[in-house]
Amino acid sequence: MPSTNLEIAKDAIDNFKEIQEYMFLAKEENAEKTYTKLKKKYLALKAILNVAGVNLTEIDEIKE
Repeated sequence: MPSTNLEIAKDAIDNFKEIQEYMFLAKEENAEKTYTKLKKKYLALKAILNVAGVNLTEIDEIKE
């Protein structure tokens, strides 16, 4: 379980990257319901990372 701010940020970044990978797969497979569910999680993580001051320029691969 993360205990420091750095560990918490790293965990959120890792989750953000993983969600994006699943979103790409869902889109490729035309799994619209799955993609929509993943996008909600993606947006929540993105908001948390923005509030935490994480620069998402390099890690945000979703272009919508």
